[in-house]
Amino acid sequence: QVQLVESGGGSVQAGASLRLTCASSISSFNRFAATWFRQAPGKEREFVAGIGWRGSVTRYAEAVLGRFTISRDKARNAVYLEMNSLTPEDTAVYYCARGGGYIDDVYPDPKSGYDAWGQGTRVTVSS
Repeated sequence: QVQLVESGGGSVQAGASLRLTCASSISSFNRFAATWFRQAPGKEREFVAGIGWRGSVTRYAEAVLGRFTISRDKARNAVYLEMNSLTPEDTAVYYCARGGGYIDDVYPDPKSGYDAWGQGTRVTVSS
């Protein structure tokens, strides 16, 4: 069973930075695309950023473009989300999801193409 564990969330002031980590104990995670989604209270889960299995293809939501960076470390079976210049609008629970195997693309629809999810890590940004 694939297990993804997110960490790195917290409560910060606007303008601060956080780095989220999505880790898996299964090495095959490296062969899959991975995506970060987030869900704010009362809102639907939305795409944030994704990375292909090779790590060379990345996509970002318009709202985070230029502020967030997704990356992966295959030696650590981990995917990261570096978040800078945080605003209160970034407040949400952030989830990591495993995409398709050997897929060098990112799919922004959380209802399609993802077969494993982490439990989420909460990010709260105050003004």
